[in-house]
Amino acid sequence: MSAERASKQRRFTAPQGFLLAGSFLITLGSFAVLPYMSVLLHQRLGLGLGTVGFVLAVASLIQFAGGVVAGPVAARIGLRRSMLVALALRTAGFTAFVPGLTSPVLAIGALLLVSSGAALYLPANKAYLVAGSPDTDRPRLLSASSSAFNAGMALGPPAAAPLVLGSPGVLFTCVAGLFALVGLGHAFLPREEARPETAAPQEPPSGEPRSGLSPFLVTVVSVYAFMFFQHYLALFAVPRTSAGFYGVVLMGYAALLVVAQPLLAEWIAALSYPAALRWGFGAMAAGMAAIAGGGHAGIAVGGALLCLGEIVLFLKNDLEALARSSAPPATVFGRQRLAAGIGAFASGVVGGQLYAAAESAGSARAFWVVVCLQCLLLPVLLMYGGRRTARGRSEPRAKTASELRG
Repeated sequence: MSAERASKQRRFTAPQGFLLAGSFLITLGSFAVLPYMSVLLHQRLGLGLGTVGFVLAVASLIQFAGGVVAGPVAARIGLRRSMLVALALRTAGFTAFVPGLTSPVLAIGALLLVSSGAALYLPANKAYLVAGSPDTDRPRLLSASSSAFNAGMALGPPAAAPLVLGSPGVLFTCVAGLFALVGLGHAFLPREEARPETAAPQEPPSGEPRSGLSPFLVTVVSVYAFMFFQHYLALFAVPRTSAGFYGVVLMGYAALLVVAQPLLAEWIAALSYPAALRWGFGAMAAGMAAIAGGGHAGIAVGGALLCLGEIVLFLKNDLEALARSSAPPATVFGRQRLAAGIGAFASGVVGGQLYAAAESAGSARAFWVVVCLQCLLLPVLLMYGGRRTARGRSEPRAKTASELRG
């Protein structure tokens, strides 16, 4: 009986299964287009690279920082309607790209519509996925969601490669149609379930006092460290190996991410937050060191270790943010998106300066060594600050003058 109950708890409900399939299709469609956006804006529409960079920066800022809007919108109209509005915006954006292929103004407007829809959709999607589910199911659901999104990211660019330059109008029409169909399916989702208990910050299962680590701040630092790999690996790896090998590393990375995260979800959920930081940042530091070694083996091993670090830190940060906050899940996930945007922006700014300095010194490997040292130092600083915060909360409040007189 208990085994039957456990297996029933581990199945996805029909709405959850649809959302996971929809997450894959949505990301497949988005990444069939967005990775090629700089090429389309520059080569087809003739925009200067400086203008292209500014447009993409604004679109990224909207996509990440705009996530904080998802909470208030969901509170007003509900999670299902929020997702429908978001998908309508993205469908309109991809549709507008068709006439936008001859008009820079329309193309930029279409990109901003797509980014606005992405900002609204993801927090509402994750919140709907966990709505009404017990807390013990959250690691499984969020890891499955991440796997679905990452599978779409991996398959989107190669699926679109034959069309993106030769027949972009056909590509945008197909993507717009895909979003319209997925949006239509969302209209048949039931209204989200209310959680059976009032949301309140939860204590760790062990009963130990919770650390003073801030999930928002840890997310900023986690994404900051990780994005050095995301932004600068191609610059380092392609000249030293080949573009084909780099593509294989990316595909292997995505496949490992899709498979490993659900398998590790329960273990990650059981880790304390400080232990997760040690595992996650430790794996990232080892990965950066392996990349610094160079060569095919170093880059491949480094990618696998970075994948482990991403799995541990990103999932644990979301779980901790949910457990520590009394706000609705859509608001929590929106804040996490904002934190990720801040980290990615900081990494881009700092990384460019560091890589330029390393190249001018004649050793690009020094860049990865410096990043490795940051991955070792940052969790120490975070945990030191967290211990001070926790100690401050646990110390008895100083007596006021009136209490002393009384």
